[in-house]
Amino acid sequence: MDLLLSIVERIGESPTAALLGLMTGMIFGIAAQRSRFCLRAATVEFARGRMGDRVSVWLLTFSTAVVWVQAAELLGWMRGADARIMAVPGSWSGAVIGGLLFGIGMVLARGCSGRLLVLAATGNLRSVISGLVFAVVAQMSLAGWLAPTRDMLAGLWITSGGQNMDLLATLGVPQAGGLIFGIAVAVLALVISLRNRISARTLVFASGVGFAVAVGWVSTFSLAQMSFEPLQIESATFTGPSANTLMFFLVSDTVLEFDIGLVPGVFLGSFIASWLAGEFRFQGFEDEANMRRALTGAALMGFGGMLAGGCAIGNGVTGGSIFVGTAWVALFCMWLGAMATDLLVDQRRVAQPA
Repeated sequence: MDLLLSIVERIGESPTAALLGLMTGMIFGIAAQRSRFCLRAATVEFARGRMGDRVSVWLLTFSTAVVWVQAAELLGWMRGADARIMAVPGSWSGAVIGGLLFGIGMVLARGCSGRLLVLAATGNLRSVISGLVFAVVAQMSLAGWLAPTRDMLAGLWITSGGQNMDLLATLGVPQAGGLIFGIAVAVLALVISLRNRISARTLVFASGVGFAVAVGWVSTFSLAQMSFEPLQIESATFTGPSANTLMFFLVSDTVLEFDIGLVPGVFLGSFIASWLAGEFRFQGFEDEANMRRALTGAALMGFGGMLAGGCAIGNGVTGGSIFVGTAWVALFCMWLGAMATDLLVDQRRVAQPA
């Protein structure tokens, strides 16, 4: 806390928030690149009747985030009720519709928005282009031509009480229950990992992705406690931050904040990890059909993620770690959309005779 206070006194609150975003992003980028963390890959693996390494990596990431964040809550290092995603009304209709669209899009694009950012830093030009389309459509959905449609769909069914639903409080589960749940999921993930003989290094890096989410929550909460101005308590998510980062580089009157540091941090962390591992290499689209598919998926993720209030990371891990009601609904619908798309598109194509 003293170190954070000294940084604030030296460079100011907004630059410090961006610095915390950069730190969170670098941890996330390094860990995600080395663990191959990807919700799309996990849903496809599950849809095809396997509980393999991708499912176990996702479960370990998710459970690690829950364990770290819930432990931080018990220690008083953060309060989930103060988080931006919890303190504002949520949209059940947005979570359902947006979650389904995002799930469809991430299968078509061969990666969720966070995974595209990680891959872009390894030289994957497909992900660079898809990521740009994602960010542009997200910005259009936030404040552009698609914003009225997003507002209309989101307004169909809003959470009551002027804020989002806290699942633990609603179900009457004591605070320690969240930590116990996280530990139980972690044990399940480790059992699946042992069956698939996943290396300890991969497990450590998968845990690192979840740890990055906790770092974001705790650091922004700590900064908010010493800030004179209202400051958002948030962590890793990529729909809003991608749109905000795009606008930061396009216009001159934007300000530094956590989001602005997060996206470059993920890119830098993934680049460093891939370069040191000798895995940086340029890749392009395989053909025209592959390009159409990827860009369509990126556009669906941009609109769906903004409608759902977050991406596969923002809802599925970050929001899930503090038991936000709409985040869990959005995550469930992302799984449904992704599994249905894999079944109806990819598996059917594989099954067709040559």
